[in-house]
Amino acid sequence: MENSATNDGGLRERKRAQTRAAISAVARSLTAQRGLNGFTVEEACEQAGISRRTFFNYFHTKEDAVIGSFSDELPEDALEAFNRNPARALGTISATISDSLLSALRHFTLAVLERSTVSPSEIRQLIAAVTAEPQLLARLTREGEVRERQFAELIATREGLPADHVEVTMAAAVFGAVTKKTSKQFFSEENTEPYRELLDRNLNAARALFAQPLDANPVEPQKDQP
Repeated sequence: MENSATNDGGLRERKRAQTRAAISAVARSLTAQRGLNGFTVEEACEQAGISRRTFFNYFHTKEDAVIGSFSDELPEDALEAFNRNPARALGTISATISDSLLSALRHFTLAVLERSTVSPSEIRQLIAAVTAEPQLLARLTREGEVRERQFAELIATREGLPADHVEVTMAAAVFGAVTKKTSKQFFSEENTEPYRELLDRNLNAARALFAQPLDANPVEPQKDQP
């Protein structure tokens, strides 16, 4: 009986995920064609084969439906592996080869991506909708800022440092920029390379940049020639 209940629960969740994805796919397609104001909720419902009530069970607005849901729960074993850090609470981020934060971030990102239920076609649909309706960029920007703060909190927990520690905030910002660039490359129509290869190439490029010496002396203003 317990297995039956578990299977039923899993089936319901899969059906809910499929319905949610179908609504978002229709909303994105219509937005890409006509813009957000170019179609009604009723039209989206008709194309998705659902009732108006069902639509609002999943989303509050058309904009919510276009943005969709990319908030898959983080795999518990990946989180556990990420937080395994013998060098915690040394007052700075981990830098040893076996426990480096950079390595942990790489492994964690790949683990999350490989288990994500979001398909490349869903991402491309979202990109097409946002391209047609630039006002959605503001919404995505706000959500990106929230995710960056959450990311910084994950790093802070692993390193035993405050979330506003400068090394934590910079790690979140820089690594977040690298993964954002990698995702843009990976989900492009012309891409043929695995995410892992793109991520490693971009991380190595960033490492090469930040390994350069930094001249911290003040720059003297140039004087105008007479």
